[in-house]
Amino acid sequence: ICSIVVPFLSRPTLPALLLPSGLHLFSSNAICRSVHHSPAWSFMNANARLAWMWRLLITPALLQALHMAVLQGKGSEVSKVLQGPLNYLDQSLSKGNTPYLTGVQYLHLFLVATALAFFQYPFSCHQRGDRSYEGFRFEPRSVFSSLPQEGKRNLLVTSALPYVNNVPHLGNIIGCVLSADVFSRYGRLRGWNMLFVCGTDEYGTATENKAREEGLTPQQICDKYHAIHSSIYKWFQIDFDFFGRTTTEKQTEIAQNIFWRLHKHDFLVEDTVEQLRCESCQRFLADRFVEGTCPHCSYPEARGDQCDKCGRLINAVELREPQCKVCRQTPVIRSSKHLFLDLPKLEAQLEQWLDKSTSTGDWTANAKQITRSWLRDGLKPRCITRDLKWGTPVPHPDFKEKVFYVWFDAPIGYLSITANYTDKWEKWWKNPHQVELYNFMAKDNVPFHSVVFPCSLLGAQDNYTLVNHLVATEYLNYEDTKFSKSRGVGVFGDMAKDTGIPSDVWRFYLLYVRPEGQDSAFSWADMATKNNSELLNNLGNFINRAGMFVTKFFEGCVPAIELQQEDKKLLALVGWELQQYIQLMDKVKIRDALKHILNISRHGNQYIQVNEPWKKIKGGDTERQRAGTVTGLSVNIACLLSVMLFPYMPTVSQTIRDQLNAPQSCINAMLQGTGTFVCALSAGHRVGTVSPLFQKLEVDQIEALKKKFGGQQTAASTQPAAVPAPLAEVAMVNGVDPEKAKQLTLAVTEQGEKVRALKAQKAEKAVITAEVTKLLDLKKQLALAEGKSPEPAPQKGKKK
Repeated sequence: ICSIVVPFLSRPTLPALLLPSGLHLFSSNAICRSVHHSPAWSFMNANARLAWMWRLLITPALLQALHMAVLQGKGSEVSKVLQGPLNYLDQSLSKGNTPYLTGVQYLHLFLVATALAFFQYPFSCHQRGDRSYEGFRFEPRSVFSSLPQEGKRNLLVTSALPYVNNVPHLGNIIGCVLSADVFSRYGRLRGWNMLFVCGTDEYGTATENKAREEGLTPQQICDKYHAIHSSIYKWFQIDFDFFGRTTTEKQTEIAQNIFWRLHKHDFLVEDTVEQLRCESCQRFLADRFVEGTCPHCSYPEARGDQCDKCGRLINAVELREPQCKVCRQTPVIRSSKHLFLDLPKLEAQLEQWLDKSTSTGDWTANAKQITRSWLRDGLKPRCITRDLKWGTPVPHPDFKEKVFYVWFDAPIGYLSITANYTDKWEKWWKNPHQVELYNFMAKDNVPFHSVVFPCSLLGAQDNYTLVNHLVATEYLNYEDTKFSKSRGVGVFGDMAKDTGIPSDVWRFYLLYVRPEGQDSAFSWADMATKNNSELLNNLGNFINRAGMFVTKFFEGCVPAIELQQEDKKLLALVGWELQQYIQLMDKVKIRDALKHILNISRHGNQYIQVNEPWKKIKGGDTERQRAGTVTGLSVNIACLLSVMLFPYMPTVSQTIRDQLNAPQSCINAMLQGTGTFVCALSAGHRVGTVSPLFQKLEVDQIEALKKKFGGQQTAASTQPAAVPAPLAEVAMVNGVDPEKAKQLTLAVTEQGEKVRALKAQKAEKAVITAEVTKLLDLKKQLALAEGKSPEPAPQKGKKK
């Protein structure tokens, strides 16, 4: 086996032997495989790949000619050099000749292929075919261009519909709309045909109650908060094709149609159910307006439909010690006749579809796990009607006083919102063979999108498009606790713009800590660290230096590039990072893909630092040429970064391209296939005005913001041992304060979870001890609020 030393790969990912000198020994087979990972590989058609890999006779003279032509940037020379082998291919493929390449030849082929790809030289005249390199398209997208197209990948993207009466917090934003926006922007760069829809979920008791609180009608509340949601998402640069709402005629029409089809196919059953009714409020209570102790895990604040702690679904009447969330009175049980979706009857169809969808699509691990747990426990009929006024009316004459339950009605909002966008909505929603459906949501929404809604569509038997890729995040917490509007804890969407921090920085940090595999937490200190280190000192520093070198040393024009071995090493590293970025983004690994953008700028910073163009520009012709190559290559990497950043930080991406005066053409080529780093800014290209992209977040600024959004949680965490004044008064008279006890019960629960998490992570003993002390102090305060003795019961001595 022919083996050679490869001096330019410092981080090999293929089989290699590390030599004492620090170099790596590759087998010819490994080098052969490396060509598969070459940025140029995506340009080759199947025949060309096979030929280049196994049948092309490359002589040392040919390799030397190719090498010199690339170094000198002579496109015509490359074409001439390639013409001979291409003619040879046409003759030899039919003759069965098999002149294999040696390891040395494969190495040279890899180097040349990488350099050729950078300069955009095709391997043959027909290999690009009808591929289009039109660049970015930032003009508004028309309805007519947003229909499924033959021969293209058609992706329908939805994000979970936010409740209209709630202002979304950062966790809501990253869990659905922001994640979906990043993927949609990326898909457009890839040339996929995308449709991204969302809207406000506006029906239900929550809206009725909010209207009562504010002295408005339910429709007025929906109008008010729909505008608030729209404003928030616009500020966060969420680029919906259409952001609609569920209180529309189309919603009623489509929901009732699905209902009648389910009724026709005998997938609906009648039953009498017990419901909770608040006599004080004179109404049946919606599930989310009942609170009590979970019958499964004993969590004290479980809702009437689901427990946020264990994730189990609950019937409200199963709650222990239920309370009306409006008046805090104990509700009574009353009977009412309702309609149910017969999930057990649909279970076999569902499992057959799930097996295919989860095996061929990109479902997150938590989505699969939650769905499996539902099926493992066995499906039960699920009520689809409610005794409410504000909702989509049930068209059945025996249930004309009822409306559809929100879990049945709301997902149909995806269809009706699309129908309000285009009359040809069925081309998206009744086209499963041509359309791929991506659902984005937090994990608490998984069962409704993986089991219940698919069952509704399967039962309707109308060729509906079902979810192919279900993307669910874990939860984003706030400084190790939960977001709470009532307690003033956490940043909500309408507050972010008042911090003075640009929306792109918010987007960046939320995506950096996106809870992809486990719960994560927003931290002010960490946000400042990531802004100052990753954005300011790493990414921003590299892009600014690259642009400034062009302006300062080369009169604003990109200098000529003459590649040396070190430059090819950088090209290989950048190409590899680009390919990893694409592979991860294709799989919706948004957080992990972001790290490869930052890796590229780190490589670039190191490259500039080692080559010191600011010194070489003062030397002779050779050194000045070297400074030009370093600058030219760096500014092209900055251009590549602007493309890769676009899904994450659209304003910053546009600013970089404006500063570099980057052409619209050929940029899109970088994200085609497996990814190709091409020279977008050729020699002589004039850049624009270069200026810093980011600002430092100062310590005092961050501390002020942390205090502002800390609510009661700040006081509890900074002074755990102090007894609040009202509580101290209660203790002196040995009284009971139920409201304070309730607040402290929640604080004890949260602190207990924190201690358990630290122990599971095997944190330092001092850290655990400090948190245990806080927990014990909170328990003492709780005992006082409940009128009990704060002293713990005496413990038995441990045996030695």
